[in-house]
Amino acid sequence: MNYIIVVAGGKGLRMGGDVPKQFLPVGGEPVLMRTLRVFHEALSSPFGGSEGGLLILVLPADQQEYWQRLCDEYRFDVPYRLATGGETRFHSVKNGLDLIPDDADGVVGVHDGVRPFVSAEVIRRCYDAAREHGAVVPVVPVVETVRQLLPEGGSLTVDRSLYRLVQTPQTFRIALLKEAFRQPYQPSFTDDASVVEHLGHRVVLVDGNRENIKLTTPSDIRYAEYLCKL
Repeated sequence: MNYIIVVAGGKGLRMGGDVPKQFLPVGGEPVLMRTLRVFHEALSSPFGGSEGGLLILVLPADQQEYWQRLCDEYRFDVPYRLATGGETRFHSVKNGLDLIPDDADGVVGVHDGVRPFVSAEVIRRCYDAAREHGAVVPVVPVVETVRQLLPEGGSLTVDRSLYRLVQTPQTFRIALLKEAFRQPYQPSFTDDASVVEHLGHRVVLVDGNRENIKLTTPSDIRYAEYLCKL
């Protein structure tokens, strides 16, 4: 069986409002519902395995009641299991992993709840590659000029062809990710791939899709509304 852990713990401060960004409406429904639905469809049998795929949603304890009210209001019926968020993203993902049996075979992905426009093709590409390589991250090329800030002041242009922008879902063999998250937390664990790399395991890059943005600012929401109309 394949799994997906959707982490949604944002407070939406950069959105300038009181409602956490994962609950903001886009195209007529909350962002998080769109995200869960795209994985439910992508991980449905046969791609998800003979038993289909299992969705695990990780939410802070103080947001769960509000989320349930939204589910009732929108009659959201995509099946999932709920885990409670932790102090950091690392701890939240670890709590989600705890809902997967230690002897489970397959691939687990970790995805940002506020990335509702990941394509089904990218999801399949990530899961297929993780079966072969163990650890996979979707990326897109850097299209703008990049400058590096220097410690002594000033900056210099760097070769953007040597850099990629990282997206999610980051996908892993289940046993590998569980082993990685048994490590003590470190501030250098900025994403799930960095946790796996700390074990000395190589992370493979695959093509993502440009629309798979992380909704963070009001302009992102406006772009999301545009994408919903395409």
